[in-house]
Amino acid sequence: MKLHHLRPAPGSKKRKIRVGRGEAGRRGKTAGRGTKGLKARSKVRPGFEGGQTPLQRRIPKLKGFRNPNRVEYTVINVERLAGFDASRTITPSDLRDAGLVKQRGKIKVLGQGDLDVAITVQAHAFSAGAIAKIEAAGGSIEVIEE
Repeated sequence: MKLHHLRPAPGSKKRKIRVGRGEAGRRGKTAGRGTKGLKARSKVRPGFEGGQTPLQRRIPKLKGFRNPNRVEYTVINVERLAGFDASRTITPSDLRDAGLVKQRGKIKVLGQGDLDVAITVQAHAFSAGAIAKIEAAGGSIEVIEE
């Protein structure tokens, strides 16, 4: 076998159909496009939906605002802190180790539930209700500045 004997597999190469080459040819005159109308002429613009309101006009123009500097807190209620033993300092790493909060992000303590042990809580933020309940139980708070 030599290079000049190589041929593509039968049926793998098809000839391109040449349209619009005169009335004598099979695809002359209207060249398979029918008669008149937008699709019979040169081009339909991108996004044209046949007169229906196009997608770019159907969807809302304004999409609101997302503050890139917003601080997201992982929240925990004071009732979840009741499981810790008294006169102990609870840090964010203690809460993460106990599986009470996510592994990342800042922590905010909220005031739902009751607390009956005197503990010192360190967190990035506290609600007013949480501060009142922790101090009423004889504990204290420490705000972490980062």
